[in-house]
Amino acid sequence: MTRSLRIWLVAGEESGDQLGAKLIRALRAAAPGPLALAGVGGDAMAAEGMPSLFPLEDVAVIGYLAVAARIRLLMRRIRETVRACVAARPDVLVIIDSPGFTHAVASRVRRRLPDLAVVDYVSPSVWAWRPWRARTMRAYVDHVLALLPFEPEAHRRLGGPACTYVGHPLIERLAELRPDEAEAAARGAEEPVLAVLPGSRSSEIERLMPVFGATLGRLRAQGARFRVELPAVARHRALIEARAAAWPVTPRLVAGEADKHATFRRARAALAASGTVTLELALAGVPMVVAYRVPKIEEVIVRRLIQVPTIVLPNLILGENAIPELIQGDCRAERLAEALGPLLAGGPAREAQDRALRRLDAAMRLPDGDDPSRSAARIVLAAARGPA
Repeated sequence: MTRSLRIWLVAGEESGDQLGAKLIRALRAAAPGPLALAGVGGDAMAAEGMPSLFPLEDVAVIGYLAVAARIRLLMRRIRETVRACVAARPDVLVIIDSPGFTHAVASRVRRRLPDLAVVDYVSPSVWAWRPWRARTMRAYVDHVLALLPFEPEAHRRLGGPACTYVGHPLIERLAELRPDEAEAAARGAEEPVLAVLPGSRSSEIERLMPVFGATLGRLRAQGARFRVELPAVARHRALIEARAAAWPVTPRLVAGEADKHATFRRARAALAASGTVTLELALAGVPMVVAYRVPKIEEVIVRRLIQVPTIVLPNLILGENAIPELIQGDCRAERLAEALGPLLAGGPAREAQDRALRRLDAAMRLPDGDDPSRSAARIVLAAARGPA
């Protein structure tokens, strides 16, 4: 009888839980025999048959202050995870994103189980800041599964572990992002949809909502016609409603992933905070202006650490600054309106961005037309089986 492959998976937040759940489904489909799954995850991974050592919420903490406030619990959960993984002696350990937690686990496990294969699903942004992490990872990571096509070359250049581009999960969802005939026609309406996305964290929303509102006021004063749709993160809806009440244009708040994608399929243009949402908009073919602000003290630190010429993911993938980004002192209503107006009106600026966005599919497509979860599962299973 074939022995079950013992696979440990460790996620640290909701996005990693979603990736982990898809990976589990792909592992089951590709494995030649039974799998024994254990580790740390959330509801999605539990629904795929992997019980979590403790609630994911215990370690799903973002930001220096939030981490400092829960440091004792976090350290206890790291120790518990390491002890349980070492006791289980799995065939492979898969850490998923959230490097503050998952890499702390992997490095400690490697010291106790030096022969255990460790796969890192989602590369830290070593290409953007703290590049020395790539070489450091070689001590406890055997293979990195990259979501962005330029990351394998970045790890090679920086002396990091073996790295393979397995595809971004968004390329599995292109059907949800692409407009049908009626939605494409709506983008050319007399009063089209302008998607406004001020971020998913309360600090981002607080900083960007006032300047976004002022930008909309300037566009209206210039004669631009549009309707505003604002996909709102459920946990911050009250804050968004309060800040939008001061806007000169009343937005329609949109809730849920399906309705957010429906907004993207209809939108003629977008004003967005920097983040993964810019890649969603780009794959949906929505020309956009990207904005961001951090407090002054953070700006000094970030400017010293950032190693890339742009913070916009589609620009990094395309290798050109096709999408305008206005950050810090440039993130002002007059500058944002100046960049956004031509995207709503049409003309050379919109056409140039349209052409650039159409190149994204080819840049992100996997060579064999595979999907990310299956591609990732093959590498994890190979690592679990060990050298041929």
